[in-house]
Amino acid sequence: MLVLTRKTGQSIRIGDDIIVKIIDVDGSQVKIGIEAPKGVLIFREELYEKIKESNIEALKASKELRPEDLIK
Repeated sequence: MLVLTRKTGQSIRIGDDIIVKIIDVDGSQVKIGIEAPKGVLIFREELYEKIKESNIEALKASKELRPEDLIK
């Protein structure tokens, strides 16, 4: 893992297309802005994990379906 120190107003560039900018620091909270192409999906980690779990459950449920269940 790369660890960098940045101050308010400073940025980090990821590749050619993604910029992460430090907007504000207030105690233990850091407000960041992310500039990325529209096709790049950006999620908070906890939301990403919920989506991933939901997708796994949906896949399991679809494997449990029988062809006759789909015809109804």
